[in-house]
Amino acid sequence: MNRIFSGMQPTGNLHLGNYLGALRNWVKLQHEFETIFCIVDLHAITLPQDPAELRRATREVAAAYIAAGIDPAKSLIFNQSTVHMHAELAWILGCFAPLGWLNRMTQFKEKAGKDRENASLGLYAYPVLMAADILGYKATHVPVGEDQKQHLELARDIAGAFNRRYEMEYFPLPEPQIFGAATRVMSLRDGTKKMSKSDASDMSRINLTDDADAIANKIKKAKTDPHPLPDSEDGLAGRPEADNLLGIYAALSDMTMHNAIAENAGKQFSAFKRDLVDRAVAVLAPITQRMRELTSDPTEIDGILARGAEKADAMSAPLLAEVKRIVGFLRP
Repeated sequence: MNRIFSGMQPTGNLHLGNYLGALRNWVKLQHEFETIFCIVDLHAITLPQDPAELRRATREVAAAYIAAGIDPAKSLIFNQSTVHMHAELAWILGCFAPLGWLNRMTQFKEKAGKDRENASLGLYAYPVLMAADILGYKATHVPVGEDQKQHLELARDIAGAFNRRYEMEYFPLPEPQIFGAATRVMSLRDGTKKMSKSDASDMSRINLTDDADAIANKIKKAKTDPHPLPDSEDGLAGRPEADNLLGIYAALSDMTMHNAIAENAGKQFSAFKRDLVDRAVAVLAPITQRMRELTSDPTEIDGILARGAEKADAMSAPLLAEVKRIVGFLRP
């Protein structure tokens, strides 16, 4: 059976973009693939984190996975740092990744900014750890957004370099898992920018922890333009906020953009936003409620993560042992 690996960092609040762009697709994948969904806390510390907040956020992300519909009986859910394979294999694979490959990674340049000399080795080597995450389970497919495609290509390059060095087809070359209608959710304050948990303005996003009143307030105050909604997709040209809000409406309603436009053609934003609030609350309120139940008593979450880590360790340990044998390490 084909195997999926993916994960999210426990940093900041998960939001509507995370749900529509990834989580709800993961829920569908668990019925078609063997699925591993990690909370990638090793990746999180490539930038400074408060320890108590990191622990809280790790549980919150796990709660979001479960509340969104990921079933721990069908999918492995665990936090990355509890399975030693990730860090060990990352070192080994790093020895197959030329600096030239890593120097091409655009995300490091964006995150390090002008202060590259003070950026950590962890931030620079982030894509190698991501390769270990994927290859350590011999994942065949990885759901990726635009910002991670380059990292998946690097994982494939590293797997190929390892296979060539030892003249064997040991690691499969993981393929991107592409969704037919992936939803790209933009900021509520600027329709040209992606909705992000790092945005300074909380009004720019709908968090999965927001209650109905907060959702309504954010949608009510979302940036728009003075024109009625168009009757065709051509009418969205040059109207990023209208495009974004209609896209959210379509995704929450499980309909095509074409049908969402047809249903709302000619409406003023005031009336459309009321309908959008109703859709958003109907979809998100049960998720928010379940997240609150889970995070109010972390015993259940901690148990799920511990059991997931035990299974992930049992799955990955034989591969790590075989990699060590292939490269020439002595057994203990």
